[in-house]
Amino acid sequence: MRAKRKKNYERHNVWRSYSDMMAGLLLLFLLVMCISFMQAQKNYQDRLDEESAHAEEQSLLQAQLDEKEALLLEQESELDEQAALLASQQESLDVQSALLSQQESELNEQAALVASQQVSLDEQSALVAEQESELEEQEALLASQQESLDEQEALLASQQESLDEQEALLTAQQEKIEQIIGVKADLIAALKTEFAAQSLSVTIDETDGSIVLDSSVLFGYNENILTEEGSELLGELLPTYCSVLMSEEYVDYLAEIRIDGYTDTSGTYFYNLQLSQERALAVAEYLLSLTGSSISEEDMTALQEKLSVNGHSWADPVYNDDGTINADASRRVEIKFRLKDEEMINDLKEILDETS
Repeated sequence: MRAKRKKNYERHNVWRSYSDMMAGLLLLFLLVMCISFMQAQKNYQDRLDEESAHAEEQSLLQAQLDEKEALLLEQESELDEQAALLASQQESLDVQSALLSQQESELNEQAALVASQQVSLDEQSALVAEQESELEEQEALLASQQESLDEQEALLASQQESLDEQEALLTAQQEKIEQIIGVKADLIAALKTEFAAQSLSVTIDETDGSIVLDSSVLFGYNENILTEEGSELLGELLPTYCSVLMSEEYVDYLAEIRIDGYTDTSGTYFYNLQLSQERALAVAEYLLSLTGSSISEEDMTALQEKLSVNGHSWADPVYNDDGTINADASRRVEIKFRLKDEEMINDLKEILDETS
């Protein structure tokens, strides 16, 4: 009895270490998600700063354009004043035409002055035409820059939309994970409570809710037929275990109930594969034989849809603390369950393992 208690204690330590490891992985997952979200926010802020600098550059160009337009208006005003002066001089010429003979020399001087002013007017007209050409070029440049700004704003809006979609997806996945983890924790707690209420001494794995049954209790050595002691043990454990899983509170979340058989490493792989499969089938057959006695026909029908049986030969042996294989502990039958969408959690864990 002391040896058996020691083995149970060692198995409990192994599963407790596994539980701590899974909690660490979950914390690592949450940390990676937070870092990814902070990095996305930083990229978004950098993009906004770049757009703000571009907008300031546009404002500077617009101010320069406004200054040149003001200069052009000022020059046009001067041109109007000179045109008015020319009109006044023309009026004076008409008055003095009657005195042409007397004032011919004065008229010649005024004609020379008009010619000089015309040259200046032509020069100013050419300057105005050049400034208008520069203004058109600047307007074309401004339009091109505005088009580039519109394209960048559209790209920023598209990136923001993509970021919002990713955040929404991440939130939805996080809610699903939290729901699955919460349901699993509640289900494991319900199993422990029910076994305690039935005064059954059963060790339930805290991480996956599985129970491990010693093959030496269930079967004789190299045998696949349940012993009387094994049948009594299963008759106490299986109805309680399945009744909790198939209860109205948890059945909608339940995806699978698995019965897995394992052997030690002695013998050939294929022999042990057949033996482990036959032992798992023997447990499953006993469970299905409880219809009408411990399990209702309705629950049994639902159970059959979710039940799977697997033999694993000598895969996944149990090791002692010194690294040697514990043959007695390796010969076992495990009964466990899997919740719907639990694959998603495993996929996320694999992604975290790949990125770490």
